[in-house]
Amino acid sequence: MAISPIGNGGSDYSNDGFDGYKPISDINVTPFVDVMLVLLIIFMVAAPLMMVGVPLQLPKTTAAKVTPPKEPLVVSIDRDGKLFIRKDPVEEADLVARLRALNESDPNTVIYVRGDKALEYGRIMDLMSKVGQAGFGKISLVAEGATPPPAK
Repeated sequence: MAISPIGNGGSDYSNDGFDGYKPISDINVTPFVDVMLVLLIIFMVAAPLMMVGVPLQLPKTTAAKVTPPKEPLVVSIDRDGKLFIRKDPVEEADLVARLRALNESDPNTVIYVRGDKALEYGRIMDLMSKVGQAGFGKISLVAEGATPPPAK
């Protein structure tokens, strides 16, 4: 506990034995902060060491390595009806032939169909039909995420 002067610098002539000083009842947090900083440093150093697993000798396997997922093939149609494979423009007459060539190189490719929202439903369904004619079985439609309505 600390002691602080009161009055005029300790010249109070009372007979309480403290000569003008009285105890301060505030908690001194400096030692507490020092201990906390030391503990923080200890845990920062020790935490990466605790992440190490148990040392084991794992068995060997003959299974094929997992290949990372392939980038999907994107077929797009814009507001004017122009077709694109990835970002390359394609004529409508050449679309099925180009998609068949891509399907022969990798038949498990996933196709994403993107269509402008101003297009009518039948036009996008026609595009999906042509993608299906090219031999692709995994076709997905792409849409933007909906924005939440403004708060009232």
